[in-house]
This record gives sequence, C-alpha cells and structure tokens, in this order.
Amino acid sequence: MRHTSKEWFGATRYWSFPVSAMPVVAACAYLLWKDYDVRWLCAIPALVGNVVFHAAGNLLSDWWDYRKGVDNEEAYAVPNLVFHQFEPKEYMCFSIVLFAVGTAIGLLLTLLCGWQLLIIGGIGALLAASYSFFKFRAMGDIFVFTCFGILPVIGTSFVAAGFIDWHILVLSLPLGIFTIAVLHDNNTVDIATDKASGISTLPMKIGEETSVKLYIVYMVLPYLFVIVFCINGMLPFAALASLLSVPIAYSNASTAYGYFSKGREAMIGLDQKTAQLHLAFSLLLSVGIIIQSFF
Repeated sequence: MRHTSKEWFGATRYWSFPVSAMPVVAACAYLLWKDYDVRWLCAIPALVGNVVFHAAGNLLSDWWDYRKGVDNEEAYAVPNLVFHQFEPKEYMCFSIVLFAVGTAIGLLLTLLCGWQLLIIGGIGALLAASYSFFKFRAMGDIFVFTCFGILPVIGTSFVAAGFIDWHILVLSLPLGIFTIAVLHDNNTVDIATDKASGISTLPMKIGEETSVKLYIVYMVLPYLFVIVFCINGMLPFAALASLLSVPIAYSNASTAYGYFSKGREAMIGLDQKTAQLHLAFSLLLSVGIIIQSFF
C-alpha cells in the first residue's frame, strides 16, 4: 500500500513533538540567560535529533501496542494499525529508519562535542527502544520524565555550552510534569482495555477517579514550581510569562473534571490538548527567559 508523505508524518503522532522539542528550546534560553556562549551549530541538530528519536519511539510504541493487543477496536487507540491503514512491518521499518537517522545525528554531535555525549544519548536511545517495557509495567511516568524532562536539558547544556550546568535541571520539573500528564491522560482513558490486555499502568493501580484528580494536579504543579524557582533566583522573574498559559491549563482541568458527570469520555482528546499546553507553556517560559537575558 502506497502512502503519502502526509500519512507517514501523521503516523509519527507529530502533535506530541512539543514534549521533545521544547525542553531543548527552553534549555537554550536558560543558557543564554546564564550568559554562556551557545553553540547553535550543535544546539539545532540536537533539537532535530531529539524529535527524530521521539518519532521513532512513537512508531515503535504503537507497533508494540498493536502486537500485544493493547490497541484494538474497543480501545481509544491510534487507528492506523488497528484498521490496517498501515501494516505493522511498515511501522517497524519506518521506526528503524528514524532510529538510524537519530543515531547518525548523535554520532555527529559526539564528534563535535565530545565522547561524553554517548552516555547521555545512549541512555536516551535505550529508553526510547524499551518504552513499551516500562509502559506495560506501570513505569511509563518515570520513563517520560527521564526522556523528556531530564535528558534533553542536560544533553542540550552539554552540546550547546560544552559542559553540563546541573542547575538547568530546574526546567525538568515543570516540563517533565506536563509530559507525564500527556501519557497519564492516555492511560486513564485506556484503563479498561489495558487491563483486558494484561498490562499495568499507574491509572490502573490508583483507579479512574484518583487518576482524574491527579491529572488536575498536574495542571497546577508546573506553575507552582516556576513561581518557587523565580522567587529563589533559580529562574529569572521573566519566566513568570509562562503563567499566561494558565487559561489553557484551567480549561484542561475543567474538561477533566467533567469526568465526574460525563464519565471517561470527558478525558478523550486531552492528551493532544495537554501537548498543546506544553507548547504554549514552554514557549512563554523560553521567551521570558530570553528577554531577561538582555537585561
């Protein structure tokens, strides 16, 4: 079956890319604020490589979910494999190609920046390839926080500044929590079908009602962290620009609260809306930090 480039791009779940791209952008903004010389010829390929690995991981995850029966006609799932719009081998081949491209970018950056990058990149690639192992054992939240909160910011610090400024990890908490929220909503919606497939997720363990309440907490925590970090000087006060995205977070939280009157249908689609919130929050945070860097 022949597919258009738009269909191939859609298979990567591109709407989720803010969770892999924006930590790199925010990290570069932070480095500018710290008055480091940012090596853009390394930072830009790092951004591209991170997104490519993310796309490869998405495809591999969907392949595993389909093979394990997690994605089926009863589940709120990506339809491409379930309804045979794509064949599993196409997803696997595309994933391998993207992993190869991401690895090539990583090796190039290693030559430019130093062998230490192999450790950071190797951990990221290993986690991306083993995501389903973590996901099926209720450890998906730990995975996404590590891959989309911790590794991108310290990796960006290394390639863009030439060393790791460990203080940059302050970005990991707000950005990582919003990323966890994307996965958490998806797993909350799929509690029934995931249970029938024999896998284990955090929402399955704590129950639907508690999962919805936890999602709402996730909509609040990143803002609290930014406020605290600005007060104690770990982030510039201009980072409070991220609070301009509060209306989006409030809308998402209100939609989730609708679960208590409408049931789990209220949670459907919140994963994409949460990714959009991540983009808005991260952009505002980054712009605020960049503006502060000029003063």
